[in-house]
Amino acid sequence: MNRPLIISAPHPRSIDLIFSDDSKEKLFANYELHEVDPEDVDLMDKSILAQARYILGQPPLALETVQTMTKLRCVFNVESNLINNMPYTHLFERGIHVVTTGAVFSEPVAEMGLAMALTLARDVVEADVAFREGRELWGGDGNQNATLLSNSRVGIIGFGDLGRAIAKLLQGFRAEISAFDPWLPPSLLREAGVIPTDLDTILRTSQTIFVVASVTSENKGFLNAAAFARMPRGTRFILLSRADVVEFDDLMEAVRSGHILAASDVFPEEPLAPDHPVRGLRGFLRSAHRAGALDIAFKRMGDMVLEDMALLDKGLPPMRCKRAERETVSRMRSRPVEKS
Repeated sequence: MNRPLIISAPHPRSIDLIFSDDSKEKLFANYELHEVDPEDVDLMDKSILAQARYILGQPPLALETVQTMTKLRCVFNVESNLINNMPYTHLFERGIHVVTTGAVFSEPVAEMGLAMALTLARDVVEADVAFREGRELWGGDGNQNATLLSNSRVGIIGFGDLGRAIAKLLQGFRAEISAFDPWLPPSLLREAGVIPTDLDTILRTSQTIFVVASVTSENKGFLNAAAFARMPRGTRFILLSRADVVEFDDLMEAVRSGHILAASDVFPEEPLAPDHPVRGLRGFLRSAHRAGALDIAFKRMGDMVLEDMALLDKGLPPMRCKRAERETVSRMRSRPVEKS
């Protein structure tokens, strides 16, 4: 019996990165893979395109290419950031699923966000540097700017998988958690144990703010100088989603002036230039886009893909990966991942 055909173009991920040895064995045993550079999918032989049941990756696809793929059932986006680089309207009209594996990153990124919040609240890095340099302050003298995360006011901007994961971790701190997400009804936020509120309230009242909103056609740079000015002095601002939701120069100035503290796992360009001013900015905690890049998370991707392929092979809908929605997918403006 012929095995279902997969067009494999997962760059910058790789088959070895996202599949464990056992999962990779199942993948090659049950499917025929045609591995190709993402930019070359449109150039593939039409006879191969016509037989493809699945696409693994998020390659740019012309409408003509997709029209040739008469057996296509699902695009498995293992980059996880949805990019407006394929004819989504046509795919949805034909009932072809577009799914992402981004949920695998919610737990590791949430844990990194919590670590950043605690680090900023207790001056962990600054105190360590001072100790190394022999200028440490002992006891209460070293806690002049420290505070507690417990029983504090926390705001979450964006409440997808990552926002929910952060809220779950914070429950043990008995924090008062408010969330803003214009794409969700308030009842879903309340069911998740958070207080639905507007952006202005988040900015004005939160002691710690987690930013986990996706970049869309409507929100690029919406966190700017005016937004930072509305925050109380000493607010701890933690950026975990995409740098494009922030006016980064305004963020750096808010930190440089001493108005807020900040931490970020993402930056306007990656890798960041060696002379970028954020590198030497005190009060700014930096992480090189590594919050979710754990091997255990990558391997979960492969497991999710295999489970959903097995369901689709039976004529059932995918259940493990998150399905893109026709109303919102074309609004996404995240840039492609450059490095896993």
